[in-house]
Amino acid sequence: MLLRAACEFGFLLAYFYICDRTDIFESSKKSYNRDLFFFLLFLLIMVSAITSFKIHLDKSPFSVKPLLFLNRHQTEEWKGWMQVIFLMYHYFAAREIYNVGRVCVAAYVWMTGFGNFSYYYVRKDFSFSRFAQMMWRLNFLVFGCCIVLDNSYMLYYICPLHTFFSLTVYGFVGILNKYNEIRSVIAVKFLACFLIVIIVWEIPGVFDVLWKPFTFILGYKDPNRLAEQLPPMYEWHFRTGLDRYIWILGMLYAFYYPTAEKWIEKLDEAKLKRRILIKTTIVVTSSMAAYLWYEYIFKLDSITYNKYHPYTSWIPITAYICIRNVTQSTRSYTLLVFGWIGKISLDTYISQFHIWLRSNAPDAQPKLLLTIIPDYPLLNFMLTTIILMAASYRLSELTNTFKTAFVPSKDNKRIMYNMISGGAIMGILYSLSFVFLKVPPVLV
Repeated sequence: MLLRAACEFGFLLAYFYICDRTDIFESSKKSYNRDLFFFLLFLLIMVSAITSFKIHLDKSPFSVKPLLFLNRHQTEEWKGWMQVIFLMYHYFAAREIYNVGRVCVAAYVWMTGFGNFSYYYVRKDFSFSRFAQMMWRLNFLVFGCCIVLDNSYMLYYICPLHTFFSLTVYGFVGILNKYNEIRSVIAVKFLACFLIVIIVWEIPGVFDVLWKPFTFILGYKDPNRLAEQLPPMYEWHFRTGLDRYIWILGMLYAFYYPTAEKWIEKLDEAKLKRRILIKTTIVVTSSMAAYLWYEYIFKLDSITYNKYHPYTSWIPITAYICIRNVTQSTRSYTLLVFGWIGKISLDTYISQFHIWLRSNAPDAQPKLLLTIIPDYPLLNFMLTTIILMAASYRLSELTNTFKTAFVPSKDNKRIMYNMISGGAIMGILYSLSFVFLKVPPVLV
């Protein structure tokens, strides 16, 4: 089973290399047509609604109670439709929805804070095996791509971004975790988080001093932007700076989730007139906040918008959560197609760089389209998309297969043994590759 998985994984990475670094397949330029872009997007939504609409109920055989707000089905769907927008933004170079992409990334980071805090705070599982499994899921595939394609870790910025914020949430909840039930301790932790972020990202120079030792792994230079002479940590500073607060708000929402859950249960049991009045107020208030944000923030040009984004991204996220969960019906239904995409969103994000788009060079941004069917852009789009989704699904499954084998639950000794063995093997292989690359030129 493991050997078969290794062969399949190797085959897929070889396909990545063939598509992105050889001339076997052609390339074509990206082209944006607003009508086509929104036609494809709404077509997918309609087809998904017709074929995969589902209402989820409580799993208890003695209850038909609807699921509560922000349930797993709903967050997977949320990740899925955002990923579709994100992928299409990249494929069609839809610069006019740049700000939408920024909100989507912020929502992903918000969910990192929300989901990880909920897990650690409720389950109190700070085991090394759980932590290692999380890191494996976030970084196994990207690690393979970096080795095979000679790319920097920061090219796939979503991976280091989520890894970093996952680490911070782990530290937030894990440090002095036996006092987490004391509300004053949690309050101090939240204040400390905000203070640290303000010091590191708001005070000029602090970020550079703090992160300079990590340049070897987080540094990045786009070969197409060398003339701009950007510092190696520019990309990391930019990406983390955009979402420096939203992960804390995700944790804050998770902390108050039980309180909100009880309030919603009481509201659903209230008299009809009072229930309608309160829910109407929620919808109107959320809609008004979203409209004002759209009118005065979202419409700004991308450079100006980025300045406001760290302080305002919580507005559309909160408005969406409120409206999406305002009734039992709206929070219980999902479109399964988007839920499925949400489960493999990380794999589709990484795979798109090489088997949907093309860069043709190490560390270059994918500014070209992979073209398997020349002169037929829509047929080519259909074929490469099918391959992308199929490959992403298999890579997700393979990542989990390897995780089970190499990062087993509740077996720290075996995990450490596997880590040391893996490090030793990597050291030997890199030493051999160094010799093979450097010795021949010296002999010549």
